[in-house]
Amino acid sequence: MRVPRLVGLMAVDARETAQARGLFLNAPDRPDFALTVVDYVVRQFPQPGAEVPRDSMVYVWFDFGEGEGGGGVREPRIPRPPHGGLQRELDRPGDAFEVSGSL
Repeated sequence: MRVPRLVGLMAVDARETAQARGLFLNAPDRPDFALTVVDYVVRQFPQPGAEVPRDSMVYVWFDFGEGEGGGGVREPRIPRPPHGGLQRELDRPGDAFEVSGSL
């Protein structure tokens, strides 16, 4: 049987998916794995799609290991436009409420 993709699933969904395939889950970083519900799986072994016998153990982790990232989502930084080129013409200096011309 093939190991399903569990990365990205909540703990409760990962347990149900594994159980439906006849696999057992173990979480080395969570001693209270049976009570874990809403944490998301970030890594698994064996990898998704690997062939394993029925009743095999699949290991899942909910935290990144040392030096493996986990810095969170960062919004992309849009590069600033290059210096030079066309620029907007500035208004003539003076009072913004000044009326030009004669009445």
